[in-house]
Amino acid sequence: MTDHPSTYKAAKTHNEGVQWDDRAAIHEAGDGQGVLDGAKGLRSGTLAEMIAQVMAYPPERRGDFVIQKAGDHRLEREEIEALAARGDFPG
Repeated sequence: MTDHPSTYKAAKTHNEGVQWDDRAAIHEAGDGQGVLDGAKGLRSGTLAEMIAQVMAYPPERRGDFVIQKAGDHRLEREEIEALAARGDFPG
């Protein structure tokens, strides 16, 4: 889960596993994305921090939010909960 191409200047930059320190932001699930999407973030920090934040919501509210990770990866409830359940989750 890196936020950059797998090669840069012919050097290997892809890291295996979850990059818990990657940049991420919580958004409302139906915020429409679009050109000004970056300004619609409710909270930002590391991927681990944003997963912990969403998991702190009551289970019935978790589907109201998504996490947008650097590199244009959008995590919805199922993926957020799966990452939070991992043994290596730092939260």
